[in-house]
Amino acid sequence: MTVQELTISAGKKEPSSFRLVATLGIAGMLSGIALAGVYEITKPIIEANNLRELKQAVLEVVPGGQTMQEVDLVNDAGEHKIIYAAYDDDGTFLGYAIEGATPGFADIIRLLYGYDHQRNLVIGMKVLESLETPGLGDKIIKDEAFVAQFSDLAIDPTPVVVKDGADADHEVDAITGATISTKAVVKAINQANEQWLEYLPETPPDPPAVEEPDSTIETVEEDD
Repeated sequence: MTVQELTISAGKKEPSSFRLVATLGIAGMLSGIALAGVYEITKPIIEANNLRELKQAVLEVVPGGQTMQEVDLVNDAGEHKIIYAAYDDDGTFLGYAIEGATPGFADIIRLLYGYDHQRNLVIGMKVLESLETPGLGDKIIKDEAFVAQFSDLAIDPTPVVVKDGADADHEVDAITGATISTKAVVKAINQANEQWLEYLPETPPDPPAVEEPDSTIETVEEDD
């Protein structure tokens, strides 16, 4: 390095701490604004997708369901739980869809199940969220024979998990190698039943109002 280069290098000033902090602050602020903008744009899309998936699950666990509406239950402690009433095309009440959750083998298992209050039966079950072991615990979602056991499951006496075949209408045959996950599904249903069935409305709610199509007829004048 020549004397001239040394002189130029020595004359350069390092950026001040204030300038570095200000630059980082501006960059962070711009990033925050960008993230907030993306969140505001995607939020309604995500909510709409979640609502559509929930409605599909409700109508799946209550066979024959075509429409649904929320029902707000309140227990003696003032706690709230939203369940869903399902109806057929004619507005006939078919049953409730109730959410349950409990720890499984890997993490919390969230599910939705249908309940027929007249027959006092579980009439369907769908796992909404699970991180159970692939190939074993995830059979609570993929094993059609297992899921089918919840199409007419008596809840009195309380459902129990058994091995080597269910003989009674309140028994659920465990999945081989996934007993913990099987028990978690049944436990989630039992807990929700115990906590909330007594607070169901004495009379099922009326079906949601159907919006009448606009019958206004526009008059179109023809040109002479």
